[in-house]
Amino acid sequence: MPGAAALAGRGSFDRRQVAAVGGAMLGFFVVALDAQIVNVALPDIGRTLGGGLSGLQWVVTGYTLTFSALILFAGSVSDRIGARRAYALGMLLFAVASAGCGFAPSLGTLIVARLLQGAGAALVTPTSLALIREGFTDSRQRTRAVGLWAVGGSVAAAAGPIAGGALTLLDWRLIFWVNLPVAAFALACVSRTASAPRRPARFDPVGQVSAIVALGSLSYVVIEGGSRGWTSPVIVGLTAATAVAAIAFVTSQARGQEPMLPLSLFRSRQLSVALAIAFTSMAAFYGVVFVQSLHFQQQRGASALLTGLLFLPMTGLVTIISSQAAALTSRFGPRALVTTGLLVQCGGLVLIVAMPVSAPLWNVAAAMVPVGVGGALTVPPIASLVLDHAPSGLAGTASGVLNTFRQLGGSLGVAGIGAIIAGHRLFMEGLRTGLIATVAVLGVTAALSLTLRKPHDPTEER
Repeated sequence: MPGAAALAGRGSFDRRQVAAVGGAMLGFFVVALDAQIVNVALPDIGRTLGGGLSGLQWVVTGYTLTFSALILFAGSVSDRIGARRAYALGMLLFAVASAGCGFAPSLGTLIVARLLQGAGAALVTPTSLALIREGFTDSRQRTRAVGLWAVGGSVAAAAGPIAGGALTLLDWRLIFWVNLPVAAFALACVSRTASAPRRPARFDPVGQVSAIVALGSLSYVVIEGGSRGWTSPVIVGLTAATAVAAIAFVTSQARGQEPMLPLSLFRSRQLSVALAIAFTSMAAFYGVVFVQSLHFQQQRGASALLTGLLFLPMTGLVTIISSQAAALTSRFGPRALVTTGLLVQCGGLVLIVAMPVSAPLWNVAAAMVPVGVGGALTVPPIASLVLDHAPSGLAGTASGVLNTFRQLGGSLGVAGIGAIIAGHRLFMEGLRTGLIATVAVLGVTAALSLTLRKPHDPTEER
């Protein structure tokens, strides 16, 4: 929280505002950290708890799955009980689940604890921004506070792999226990913020339950289909459950008085394209981090710490590019930046696929850099486009939908590429096939990005 404190020292923020920014930064930091820090520890977790590739996929996917499924619901909770209470509830759940992960005696217990971690993260993420929105009335101060909030996520993206590698050298369980002091500090900050207002908000139980069933069933089918057989009764049954739950969700959102996901958002072609880009870009980024963590350690014999260092060029540049992306968007426009970012990601994936199996590790690490840089180029302009094209009065909901699509893309990206690898006899064959498939999807998305327009453009179709 040094950035917030420095601003306060110049008289910019009062004490309660410093506490709000500190809590928001720490919340975004710890939530983003746990999406990154686990990857380099996966081989050690597998050696300790067993479970094979599909089990390790669930360690990653379980977190992002409940994260994405509950973000919209978390907004309703925040409105009902106030941002400060909702944040505290989410952080407490996150801390308890982190302790459960650290003490997990089996892979099944670890996966359950990761699911609970994701639920806590879903509560913390939207309420961390709500703390800033409710703590700042001046728009310029609020903009500076949001910038500090974003720093928390960027630092986590850069530090996650290295911290994971260093802690795993001692004991992989430390990657979860490290969350406890951060959570305690975050709760101390939030306790000093102004009391948040409460607004009546109805829950959408049918929409929420059907969303969880649909996403959970789909993830299980993608991850386990290859090993169990795509025609096995369990896979066929869960495929049917996915379809039924998806229909129930769409129906409830269309007919409900206060739906979690107003379908009117998707009347804008621009908004739909922007959400598709957010989904595929995150799928590529998280998919590469997952498979390369396994590749470096299981196929090339790298230590957990070396693996973390190999990710540093990619994640470090993500932090730098993210800080400059807003200025680049203003200069070149969102469409140019988004299309460039997607094509850069494609180029990085092609470089990875073209690398010979015996290529030096640092060459492989260099090939991964465009994947991170390209993803970083798309985030700010896509967020701006989503808010710009959202119907009046639904900007907050649109922001929640954007985060849902991003997290869901990360979850299914890991599940999809992992499933392709599991279906091949050799790891590298599966890795290359998975990355080529990702290039194809990104290429289609890049073509769609050419249709993006600014809101005032008369050619925009709504």
